Amino acid sequence: MPLALDPAAQDLLFRQARTANAFTDEPVTDEQVQAIYDLVKYAPTAFNQQPLRVILVRSPEARERLAAHLGDGNKAKTLAAPLTAILVADNEFHEELPAQFPAFPQAKDMFFSERPVRERSASFNAALQAGYFIVGVRAAGLAAGPMTGFDAEGINKEFLDGDHHVLAVVNIGKPGEDAFHPRGPRLAYEQVVTTV
Repeated sequence: MPLALDPAAQDLLFRQARTANAFTDEPVTDEQVQAIYDLVKYAPTAFNQQPLRVILVRSPEARERLAAHLGDGNKAKTLAAPLTAILVADNEFHEELPAQFPAFPQAKDMFFSERPVRERSASFNAALQAGYFIVGVRAAGLAAGPMTGFDAEGINKEFLDGDHHVLAVVNIGKPGEDAFHPRGPRLAYEQVVTTV
């Protein structure tokens, strides 16, 4: 068999998992989120920079503040979801590099002294971590509803300081009735993979 992962786990994480648009009212606990993070913190990032930050939106007031910046199609499902996470890139991740990448602590100043370089690196590497985060939510037996239909500048001003920027908003919970749209087609191997 070409994959080491158990077929049931493959289904849970990939084949049967889809973006959820509706959830039950069963709460998502802090313990579940901690377990998800403790699994997905091993995502690969350049220089082990780990720029992803996660803001858990739990209170009704914070949820209303967030919904004000979402596209119309994303507001109701976010207000109804048991938990919403704002996935954020930390543009000042380099301050942690001496501790996170002790084999080469000078990487902080050698590669990341300029803000535009840090922002590009933070966006790319936090996006890698965000993908792992979504798979981690699935591994916890929950569904994820990631969204990018929002006013990023508005969310940045509402929830973040100038050193962070929003990447995605993810609703999390047990899938509810009619949670999933039909799965869209996927490109075939031959359409994606080239050998040189």
